[in-house]
Amino acid sequence: MATLNISLTPELAALIEEKVSSGMYHTASEVVREGLRLLKEQDEIRRLRLEELRREIQSGTDSLERGEARVFHSGEELAAHIEAEGRKLLADRRKRK
Repeated sequence: MATLNISLTPELAALIEEKVSSGMYHTASEVVREGLRLLKEQDEIRRLRLEELRREIQSGTDSLERGEARVFHSGEELAAHIEAEGRKLLADRRKRK
């Protein structure tokens, strides 16, 4: 196991001490390992979200290339379309109940 020397702000050092004192963790190393595990998990979630966003963008681009785009000539027209679609979704949900 590697040994590292790190510097922490007083606030972070106090947080680690608080976690150990609470009995949630036995050592400061356990607290730091848990924090790093959570950071790694958060990075993976971000990566997955970015992948999904890229797929959605590609789907939209493909749709545009197939000529499936709909052009709205004003904000009011777009708002009316969104409202109508929302009402359809709401009606569908109510039917399923």
